[in-house]
Amino acid sequence: MRAKSSISEIDAQIEKLREKRRSILAKANERFARAAAKAGLAELDIPDNELDAIFEEIAGRFRIGAKKPSGASA
Repeated sequence: MRAKSSISEIDAQIEKLREKRRSILAKANERFARAAAKAGLAELDIPDNELDAIFEEIAGRFRIGAKKPSGASA
């Protein structure tokens, strides 16, 4: 059976996971920035609150368990 981890080992694991999280977030940010630039969003003067609402709407379309429109054409 494995001995209990020391506090310093746990702290090292936590820091490693934090770095992995930062890396994953940075990659996701770059991905969405490329998509926005490719779509021409960077060139448009869209207020932040409207942009937030638009992205929330888009995210809702792809969330697991989200209800799909019942009509034939969406």
